[in-house]
Amino acid sequence: MKRVGIICAVALVTLFSVGPFVWIVGASLKTPATITARPPTIVPDFATTFYETAFGEHNILRYALNSAIVAGTTTLITIVLAALAAYPLARLRLRRRGVILGIVLGASMFPQIAIVGGVYRMLSHWGLLNTYPGLILPYTALALPLAIWILTVFFRALPRELEEAAIVDGCGPVATLRRVFIPLAAPGIFTAAILVFIQSWNEFFFALLITTDPSVQTLPVGIAKFPGQYMVPWGELAAAAVVATVPLVIVVLVLQRRITSGLTAGAVKG
Repeated sequence: MKRVGIICAVALVTLFSVGPFVWIVGASLKTPATITARPPTIVPDFATTFYETAFGEHNILRYALNSAIVAGTTTLITIVLAALAAYPLARLRLRRRGVILGIVLGASMFPQIAIVGGVYRMLSHWGLLNTYPGLILPYTALALPLAIWILTVFFRALPRELEEAAIVDGCGPVATLRRVFIPLAAPGIFTAAILVFIQSWNEFFFALLITTDPSVQTLPVGIAKFPGQYMVPWGELAAAAVVATVPLVIVVLVLQRRITSGLTAGAVKG
C-alpha cells in the first residue's frame, strides 16, 4: 500500500512538471482553426504551420543561434574564472574566508533594476551595445558568484592528501587545479555549468535593454516581439517556446550523464 502511494505521488509530481510542456508541444502542432476551438481539442493535428511561421516570418532560428553563442560563451568564461577563484578560497588558509564568500554571494543579490543603469552606461561608453560581448560581460558577472560558491564547496570536499601528492610530484597551483581538482570535481563543474547556461539562456531583462538590433537579440527577446497590436499568435508562441525549451532539455540530459560519470570517476583507489 505504501509503495502504491509513492508511485501515485511520483506520477502526480511528474504530471505537474511535464504537463505544461506537453500541452505547449500539442498546441504548437495544431492548425490555426483548432488552436482556438471551443471546447479545446486534446489531440494535436500534427501540423507544422506554426513552426513554419516561427522560422520563416519571425526568424526564430537567428534568435536561438544568438542565445546559444551568448549562453555558451558565458558558461565557458564563468566556469574558468570560477575555478580559478574557488581553488584558493577552498584550499588556502585564508583569513576571513567566510567574509569573502559572503561578499561574493552578496554581490549577486542586487536586483537587476538597481544596477542596469550603471551597466548600460559602461557598455555604451565602451561601444558594446548591440554586441555579443555586451551581453556576455554582464551575464558573466551575474553568474560568477553562484559558480564560485558551488565549486568552492566541491573543492573543499576533496582530500588534502591528493593536493600534497601533486605538490610532491612537482605540480604548481595551476597544474594541481588542472590535473587533480578539475577531474575530481567534475560533478560540481557540470552542475555549475548547467545553472549558468540555463540562467544565460533564459535571461531577458538585460538582453531587452542592451540589444535593439534583431541580428544580436536573444531568444527571450525575440519571442517577446511575437505579439502584434491586435492579436496574440498563440500557435507561433507555442512553437517558439518548444524551440526555446528543447535545447535546455538536451543540455541538462547530456551534462547529467557527465555528472554521473564524474561521481564514479572521482573515487580514490587505495
